[in-house]
Amino acid sequence: MFATQLPKNVIRRCCSANAFEADVRNNFCATSSFQRSVLIAGSALVSILNPYRGDMIACFAELSGERVLRDLRAKMERSSEGARILDDQPRINTRTVLLDHLSGLPEDTLGKTYFDFLNKYRVTPDERVMVQFIEDPGLAYVMQRYREIHDLIHTVLLMPTNMLGEVTVKWVEALQFKLPMCVTGAIFGPIRLKPKHRNLYLTQYLPWAVRTGNNAEFLLNCYFEKRWEQKLSDFHREFNIQPLAI
Repeated sequence: MFATQLPKNVIRRCCSANAFEADVRNNFCATSSFQRSVLIAGSALVSILNPYRGDMIACFAELSGERVLRDLRAKMERSSEGARILDDQPRINTRTVLLDHLSGLPEDTLGKTYFDFLNKYRVTPDERVMVQFIEDPGLAYVMQRYREIHDLIHTVLLMPTNMLGEVTVKWVEALQFKLPMCVTGAIFGPIRLKPKHRNLYLTQYLPWAVRTGNNAEFLLNCYFEKRWEQKLSDFHREFNIQPLAI
């Protein structure tokens, strides 16, 4: 009876928050200081040696990034759109994103571009694992949100999922978010580039990524789910992103 008297947006917030907090509790893995130190060092090393070990990258990101996550949350709270994201706690997966709807949007929209990205590179938003090592639900959500919009950052930057595209995106994320995992990936990722890609990286992709990371609007404050029908060119203009011309 009491719940029905609450505003609808408050009811949605309660349900969303409760659901996510329950997920955090169910997936949380408690660790001692020693265990965290060992896991940070080990996951960092494995992530550098094998950038396709998503489990180790996720582990390193969570265990090394809590201080930075507090800064990211504060930056989101200072933005009306970012604060709404924190309040609604939306998730990006095949249960929450209507991919059939995105497939029918005009070609020049954010939603259709994202749908085409998923199909072209054979990825799914369901690949993003749940946070395990962050006990604070608020900070856990910021990490989860970063994790779930990663493919959308690829999409709006028009970057492929190969090593060159991944390293380029990591530079943008490192400059925007300052997460140790992103910084590590940006610095050490180029080691694995082939000679042809290394030359493109040094002469075109890296300078562009640095400019974009420094000049673009803060992408964690983007409520992508409310912008599916926005023209990608308008999105680029609003977020001060100049696509790489190659």
